[in-house]
Amino acid sequence: MRIIRTVLDFIVIFILASILFVYIAPEKATAMAIGLERKLAGLSHKEIDLPGGLHYVYLEGGQGEPLMLLHGFGADKDNFVRVARFLTPHYRVIIPDNLGFGESGHPADADYKPDSQAARLRSLAHALGIRKVHLGGSSMGGHISLMYAALYPDEVQSLWLLDPGGIWSAPSGELQKIIAQGGENPLMAKTEDDFARIFAFVMSKPPFIPRPMLNVMARERMRNYDLEKRIFEELSSDSIEKKVTGLKTPALIVWGENDRVISAATAGVLHNLMPDSRVIIMPGVGHLPMIEEPDKAADDYLKFRDELK
Repeated sequence: MRIIRTVLDFIVIFILASILFVYIAPEKATAMAIGLERKLAGLSHKEIDLPGGLHYVYLEGGQGEPLMLLHGFGADKDNFVRVARFLTPHYRVIIPDNLGFGESGHPADADYKPDSQAARLRSLAHALGIRKVHLGGSSMGGHISLMYAALYPDEVQSLWLLDPGGIWSAPSGELQKIIAQGGENPLMAKTEDDFARIFAFVMSKPPFIPRPMLNVMARERMRNYDLEKRIFEELSSDSIEKKVTGLKTPALIVWGENDRVISAATAGVLHNLMPDSRVIIMPGVGHLPMIEEPDKAADDYLKFRDELK
């Protein structure tokens, strides 16, 4: 009994010390948590400078056919780390920070429309020795992935589209309705409280993150507010529909049933445009399936890839 009590006491002390550490040193706690998740996923932090002064920071791990994963608006490469844990045993996974976000360059005068972002990412792929690639993208990243495939169809072997943007003829989601009625964009963060509300807006099943760590994560969004505002306007004015109509690239379209950012009805619209596409609607999930249910999202993707062989 004494041994059991000692073990339980140690566990309680460890938990209390961990909580105290999060509040005393939230920056270090956040960095350690992110580093641990990357390590568990088998991902290494890398960076590269491309001709023209483009600086990309990316995560890479695994072996096999290249799979490039593109994060959404206001996010960064770590949005894909949880799901990457299930993918690196099968593929060479590359997850860049899109230009304008995360640790990659933030040129103030750059064109951030999806065609320009796709062209830059193609240059990144070529610099990494990749001529043919499987693409996955969440929200804005899905929009860019669709553009990449439309511009360079011979170089894209498949698409994994997680609640992608760019299909603006579909029924309006809650985000579009709020903005149309003159409300503040719920994806933008001027304050730490704004950032906390973004988590609740974009996910039905958000992972638990202590508030001090959320506040650390909020700082990049707050610093990047003005640039993100311009990028959002450029994305919203760009429709991908005509460009992907009839696109034959095999595509898995995944949507969270409870997506408040882009209506799940958009999945059917996109499916009808692309002849070799299939749709999965994930019940109880919001805008970020790869974070909310990473194991299920990965399992569906692995089955999709197996069907392509």
